[in-house]
Amino acid sequence: MNIKPLQNDPISAYARAASAARRVGEGKRCACGEARPEALITDSEPTICTECQRKKKGQTIMDDHHPAGDANNSATVPVSANDHRAYLNVAQYDWPKATLENPEGCPLLAAAGCIRGVIDYLHYLIDKFLDWIPKMLEMLSALLRDQWGAEWWASTPVAQFAPKG
Repeated sequence: MNIKPLQNDPISAYARAASAARRVGEGKRCACGEARPEALITDSEPTICTECQRKKKGQTIMDDHHPAGDANNSATVPVSANDHRAYLNVAQYDWPKATLENPEGCPLLAAAGCIRGVIDYLHYLIDKFLDWIPKMLEMLSALLRDQWGAEWWASTPVAQFAPKG
C-alpha cells in the first residue's frame, strides 16, 4: 500500500517514471533486489543501484535530504541513497517549480516547501515503517481465527482491546 498523495501533474510524473525506466532499461534490477529505476545507475553492467555501488567503493549509503528543498531551508535528514533518489527526490519533482527552486527567496514559498517536505517525509516514513503492520495483523487474525475459533481472544489479555458494543 502506497499512501503517497495524488500527483499535481500525473502526466509529467508518468513521463518522468517512463524516462527513468528507459534510461536504465526496462525490468532491470540490482543483485540486491532494488528495481526502482531512479535508484539504479545508468549504463551499469551488471545493473547496480546507488547503494551497492557506494558499498563497493567503501562510501556511505546515506544521503542528506533537504525535506523543504535546499532553496527553502538548509536543514537535512539522513536517508538511504536509494530512497533519496527513488522516493523523496521523486516526490519533490511533483512540487510546483517555483516552490522547489524559490529563486527570489520568497518566505511564503519557503514555508510551502517546509510543509510539502514534511508531508512527503511523513508519507515516506509511513510507507517504510508502518505499512506492513496492518497486513501482518490481518494475517495473524485469520491464522488465530482458523486455529482457535471466531472469538479466539475472548479469554485472553487481548480481550481488553476488543471493540465495545
